[in-house]
Amino acid sequence: MRRALSWLLVLLMALLAGCEDHTPRDPGAGFAGLGAKAGGFRQATPDTPLRFPEDHGPHPHYRLEWWYLTANLEDESGEPLGVQWTLFRQAQLPPAARPETPSPWAVDQLWMAHMAVSQGATHRVAERFARSGSRESDPERDQAGVTAAPFRAWLDDWRMTSRVSDPDRNALSRLEVVATAERDGASFGYRLALEADGPLVLHGEKGFSQKSADGQGSIYVSQPFYRVSGEVTLDGEPRRVTGRAWLDREWSSQLLGPAQAGWDWFSLHLADGHKLMAFRLRGGSQKGGNYLSGSWIIPEGETTPLDDDRLVLEPLATASVAGRELPIRWHLEVPSQGIDLEIVAPHTERWMDTSVAYWEGEVNVFDHASGAPRGRGYLEMTGY
Repeated sequence: MRRALSWLLVLLMALLAGCEDHTPRDPGAGFAGLGAKAGGFRQATPDTPLRFPEDHGPHPHYRLEWWYLTANLEDESGEPLGVQWTLFRQAQLPPAARPETPSPWAVDQLWMAHMAVSQGATHRVAERFARSGSRESDPERDQAGVTAAPFRAWLDDWRMTSRVSDPDRNALSRLEVVATAERDGASFGYRLALEADGPLVLHGEKGFSQKSADGQGSIYVSQPFYRVSGEVTLDGEPRRVTGRAWLDREWSSQLLGPAQAGWDWFSLHLADGHKLMAFRLRGGSQKGGNYLSGSWIIPEGETTPLDDDRLVLEPLATASVAGRELPIRWHLEVPSQGIDLEIVAPHTERWMDTSVAYWEGEVNVFDHASGAPRGRGYLEMTGY
């Protein structure tokens, strides 16, 4: 088992380094090789059509894809918790290089799943891997995969499953999310029911989210309106929870420009019902600085794209985490909406010590001038 896992990790690292030529990654190819050239794969463009429910499923003609859930929860005593569930798909070969009639043993897709549970100073993380071909996924046969109708995403017994039976209703409007793991003999995990009280959100230009001035980008769709209930187990202790969750769906073949080192990404639930997504990609702007983008989302779901002329996002303070200096307090301003916020990570030890490491954790949102609470959310920081 250890030898098989080691071999899979070697394949994964080769893929993230730019699988089309298996050469060592150019240090300028961005976080985890996501700026490497992607010849032979389909490219995300502003005119890419979106079709649902088909687009809830996998896109094997693109190099990379993810189903990414974060949740800000509270237990029955009012103590906040954070939860993450993520399934990543990575293609090893572009479509033209795959066998026309692959055998059942053919493998050209790698799957990686992350889950985390956090409360206070406690941060528990687990990671799993699997392989598959590009044929349609089968929950009864495949270790990992995604089906669009009925919607189901899984790796082993970590799963995200639609609870919608009406074919005319959005399959992501009601989900069950389950994952469990063990650390030092104590279990951690969750079983959560998610109910959306708003529509899907398309970021950028009708779903195309540009990531650099050179035009690289992704297809980016979110469901940010989940209400959550269920049970979370942390260090073997179960507790009932409620809260809010945000699901990101993204697929691309070259997410970053070659000079972009990584990103700082926010998904915020404001107390008045508005949502705010914002990111800073380090490098890639026309002026040689950072590339900023985001979305302002009203409670009814209508979305206003935010480019770097309509968005201020800058770090205010750093902390030493896992031997790195990471920004843990931020200023975020949307002048057109009268939004001026300070965002703080209340617990800095949220390092995801996974095969491709990054920081992922809960944040609190305050009014920048008065310090009054304005909401909660999640922050992801990569490439540090």
